Amino acid sequence: MSVSAPKPKRVNRLGLTMIDYRGEPSTLCSGCGHDAISSQIMKSFYEMGVNPHRVAKMSGIGCSSKTPAYFLSNSHAFNGVHGRMPSLATGAVLANRKLVCIGVSGDGDTVSIGLGQFCHLLRRNVPMIYIIENNGVYGLTKGQFSATADPGSKLKTGVVNDLPPIDCCTLAIEMGCSYVARSYAGDPKQLVPLLQGALSHSGTSMLDVLSPCVTFNNHQGSTKSYRWAKEHEELLHQIDFVPHFEPIETVVYEEGELREVEMHDGSRIRLRKVDRDYNPTDRDAALRMLNETRDSGEFLTGLIYVNPVAENFLDLLNLPDTALAALPQEKLRPGREALEEAMQGLM
Repeated sequence: MSVSAPKPKRVNRLGLTMIDYRGEPSTLCSGCGHDAISSQIMKSFYEMGVNPHRVAKMSGIGCSSKTPAYFLSNSHAFNGVHGRMPSLATGAVLANRKLVCIGVSGDGDTVSIGLGQFCHLLRRNVPMIYIIENNGVYGLTKGQFSATADPGSKLKTGVVNDLPPIDCCTLAIEMGCSYVARSYAGDPKQLVPLLQGALSHSGTSMLDVLSPCVTFNNHQGSTKSYRWAKEHEELLHQIDFVPHFEPIETVVYEEGELREVEMHDGSRIRLRKVDRDYNPTDRDAALRMLNETRDSGEFLTGLIYVNPVAENFLDLLNLPDTALAALPQEKLRPGREALEEAMQGLM
């Protein structure tokens, strides 16, 4: 009786399996777009052969900021206060430039309470990946509008948003970010390469990812998510019950193509993928295209802008190749003569 040999495990260039890039089981709502993004992060880091021990995961407050627990368990992580993740990330990469830093934030954490810190991170071109899991609401505090909510969007209470949204990609380009992309959580074919490009970039890589909230932004009148089935709406308001949803729809579409995606409730979102002939190094063209597609009600996805030659924050500061955290005290602590020279220069 012959016994077949066990199938060899698939490993990456470091000899690690996909299991080595997993995290804890998710506690988010079933069908949440954030979980799809976590899966693509794991796949990207696995395929790129990034050692999890070299990764620093940063987050603030919100549903999105819980997601670093769900990927790369064997990496460093810090969960900070609301809107302050950019400062934490800046300090981490200044202390150890050998780290691969990835920050996961939400639209509220980033462009509402954290807008000031986000802008300074962008203009400094801090070398890190910054992912915005964008759903237009505060999912952790019962679905109030965030600063990315579209005009005319309606809360379940009937309140209509009459404020203009902050476009994260437009803001990033204006502030000097050197890698700007937008995607949809249900399009792994596009999101994985964008993440891999971000891993290869030396400055700030900002990815604005539409990530539908299946709980608080899925009713009729919403522009970014799903709607509760009518028979569950009242029950939800009373007991905050979250029913099971199928995972968000996976889409496959070509460059330049406009695709409408049907949600669980029958509503639709419109996605347009950047055309292959588009030049992402043209800053003015990127801003013009963002404005045109926003006016037409489309959600543009793809690599929108990249500046491959922009100096990052660490190079501008002339930091040594050795991590500051690894330098000896005699290198980090200036002597009396150096301090006196510095004081003379201020007189």
